Amino acid sequence: MNKDSLFYERLKGMIQQSGKSFNCIERELGYPRNALHNYKYNTAPTGKRLIELSQYFNVTPEFLLGDTEEELQDSPQNLFNHLNEEQKLELLKIVQKWGYDRIDRQQDIKNIIN
Repeated sequence: MNKDSLFYERLKGMIQQSGKSFNCIERELGYPRNALHNYKYNTAPTGKRLIELSQYFNVTPEFLLGDTEEELQDSPQNLFNHLNEEQKLELLKIVQKWGYDRIDRQQDIKNIIN
């Protein structure tokens, strides 16, 4: 597999992980229709577009180009951005429960102190 088709495969994987369509991401980034799909045919992205896509997906340009296997930096924002909508909603439920439990514990501590 050459680097251009590896770029497309990685781009396609990022798009699938996002739970969005090619066209949706093209609209969000202000690209013409089918601009991303055209990378399937071994055209390389411009440097500007490579940077925009890597920032959008929170991956390194080197990962998209196939120069490294490292996909994500382990920041919470990067991890969150790679969840699909269903996973984000599940995480929201977990965080809400954690927040309510924490508030309840703080209230219990206040009641003990007073």
